[in-house]
Amino acid sequence: MDFLSLDPLLRQALQEDLGRGDITTEAILQSNPHADGVRTAQVLARQRLILAGWPVFVQVFQLLGPVDGQIRYREGDWVEPGCMGTLEGSVSILLKAERVALNFLQRLCGIATRTRGCVDRVGSSRVRVLDTRKTTPLWRNLEKYAVRMGGGQNHRMGLDDGVLIKENHIAAAGSIVAAVRACRERCGHLQRIQVEVTNQDELAEALDAGADAVLLDNMPVEEVRRSVATCAGRCLVEVSGGITGQNLQAYAETGVDFISMGSLTHSVTSSDISLMLDRV
Repeated sequence: MDFLSLDPLLRQALQEDLGRGDITTEAILQSNPHADGVRTAQVLARQRLILAGWPVFVQVFQLLGPVDGQIRYREGDWVEPGCMGTLEGSVSILLKAERVALNFLQRLCGIATRTRGCVDRVGSSRVRVLDTRKTTPLWRNLEKYAVRMGGGQNHRMGLDDGVLIKENHIAAAGSIVAAVRACRERCGHLQRIQVEVTNQDELAEALDAGADAVLLDNMPVEEVRRSVATCAGRCLVEVSGGITGQNLQAYAETGVDFISMGSLTHSVTSSDISLMLDRV
């Protein structure tokens, strides 16, 4: 991932929090200028988590000045509770950027940790766990990066990244056949055409239209199993909608190729991580 391209987003996040300045930190350091020396801070994991976003975390501090970050793990590793890394820099920088930097790290680790849990539930089956475009505005590259660190794979990065004919496209075109034909005629020959279907009649129409892949939307497990048998290897099969940690394995055992889950990014709980400045 190109972390340098994130500078505008990180600067905007800092500006949102700093506004006209950190009045608490500035008041304390003005009363004791010697306190603003170079200090070390420990980054503490309060729970077991998958690491994702350490370079972003350090980058936030470095936008305000020189800060050195050291981490004991690699991106994508399990991190055990305790000290996961350290920062070294001036007190003013560490205090001013602390909350913004932690917001990025906590959320990305939360996404990666949730993703790893889903990937582990799938187990040894060949199905691949995907994210969706249900991401926080302007955070898509970051959140999809965290999914990869958790062992998942990315679905489309944007609307320019693949053809997916959904129900409103079908309504606009008039039928599945018309929508597939329009995309086939106008899209590149290397583009796969995927069609979202909700029942067996739509599935049959998509197959007859020559869809390269189908997305089974909000189908019960047994209906998905029946749909996989109907496809019989004629196209790739993805299932989405209503997938939870409790039913994930059951869907994986139906024989689908992909399971996409918006919850990997849109309703994740941030990991519990804190920063503690070493006392003099």
